[in-house]
Amino acid sequence: MRKLIYGMNLTLDGYVAAAGDDIGWGGPPSPELFQYWLDHERASGLTLYGRKLWETMSSYWPTGDQRPGATPAEIEFARNWRDTPKVVFSSTLDGVGWNARLVGGDAIAEITRLKAGGGGPMTVGGATLAGAAMRAGLIDEYVIATHPVLVGGGTPFFSALDGWVRLDLLETRTLPGGVVVTRYGTRR
Repeated sequence: MRKLIYGMNLTLDGYVAAAGDDIGWGGPPSPELFQYWLDHERASGLTLYGRKLWETMSSYWPTGDQRPGATPAEIEFARNWRDTPKVVFSSTLDGVGWNARLVGGDAIAEITRLKAGGGGPMTVGGATLAGAAMRAGLIDEYVIATHPVLVGGGTPFFSALDGWVRLDLLETRTLPGGVVVTRYGTRR
């Protein structure tokens, strides 16, 4: 069975976006944080996106390696992003490109089917999609890059759950700028 990993940058008070879908609170990532996420993405065999995160990522990364001043890590991230198979879950999009396929139906059924298949780990991005997978008990690992900023509200990383989920700490790493990366595995 494939592992499903949910990871994102978030504020110290637990939000992936401030009010109004503002993701500017983190500023540009340090080279170390960017490299961490690049390594995380390289390890993924399939990326699952909700509509909002898909629109953000697909508006930049298809040509991110061609932008003036792109760093070697950004060039590699763009190439990896294009090459990694993706599934986009949306009932409002008409189509997707860049090595992605669109699923407009039951996201949980499709994620469950994908987990049961073979292949490397899958990553899920987008708080709404990940929240549904979280409530369904499908997340195996959480990767949290906590930034030292409080925004007071917005889109939370964790969704409301019906019960407790016990986790085991797998990794803690402190990066420049006071960012702390933690990885937790779900106890089964």
